[in-house]
Amino acid sequence: MRSAFLLQAPVNDGIQVPIGYWVAFFALISVLLFLDLFLHRKVTRISARKAIAWVAFWVSLAVIFNIWVGVRFGQKTALEFTTGYLIEEALSVDNLFVFIVIFRYFKVKPEYQHRILFWGILGAVVFRLLFVLAGTELIKRFHAVVYFFGLLLIYSGWKLLVQRDVEVDPDRNWAVRLFRRYVPTTAEFEGPRFLVRRDGKLVATPLLLVLLVVETTDVVFAVDSVPAVLAITKDAFIVFTSNVFAILGLRSLYFVLAGMMEAFRYLKAGLSLVLVFVGLKMLLSDAIEIPIYVSLGVVASILATSVVLSLVIPRPLPRPPASPADAPPLPPTSDEG
Repeated sequence: MRSAFLLQAPVNDGIQVPIGYWVAFFALISVLLFLDLFLHRKVTRISARKAIAWVAFWVSLAVIFNIWVGVRFGQKTALEFTTGYLIEEALSVDNLFVFIVIFRYFKVKPEYQHRILFWGILGAVVFRLLFVLAGTELIKRFHAVVYFFGLLLIYSGWKLLVQRDVEVDPDRNWAVRLFRRYVPTTAEFEGPRFLVRRDGKLVATPLLLVLLVVETTDVVFAVDSVPAVLAITKDAFIVFTSNVFAILGLRSLYFVLAGMMEAFRYLKAGLSLVLVFVGLKMLLSDAIEIPIYVSLGVVASILATSVVLSLVIPRPLPRPPASPADAPPLPPTSDEG
């Protein structure tokens, strides 16, 4: 009878998670998100000091949860959560580059950005749950999907390495085109509101369009991030919770790092190596079993090295334009002719 109250992990050696743990986790996340929204309902700008405090809160909460995982499910599962959390947190930091580009593209004022990020994160939690459940179920039913995910991660890592700049063109986003075609929208922002009433009818504001771009962009992020953690563990509960704890602090992290994102110029190279590593781990999973502490050490070392190199090696200064005084003298001309 006890098995009727358990969700069986999609692999033979996975953990068994009582359904009550899922319910308790969703209840915890709901309370935290409601608390976050309630405390910031009248906030127009989040100071760097307050954002740092919230980042510390979310990280501390993830550490406490990880300790509970270790006590309840064992050290191996706790290390899997830690590795997955590190990967997701690093990918989330890289995603902040895209958020900055989106906000600049739509000219979103700083006092509206925190509202978009809150609802964007709420939607991301729902999308991640769907991706995690679909991914784990696919691996359970069709083992060959593991190789597809591995190749996808290697390709994503290579693409991230060779891509020079973040390119975001909302005008080419299919969701944006459909939105602009079928949804009446005001020409200007209407404060922090997503909808306003005009002539007795609800009309969308550009802020709702920005939220749509953020949500659809997160779906693209999930295509890389969820398989990356599935390369570490196939347990849906660990994959999902590590994803959620990483993205919960994303909004606060944005306001901490938004002004110095360009300083982490080697982070993309580090993330590309991480994606290639977990992709290879997935491809070789049937032939070679890489211990979880080795995976954690490799991921942590790559990310730490990329951050240290970004801070230690100064960015090359742009070459000043040549002045006429620095130009070489012209050869003498002859008046003979």
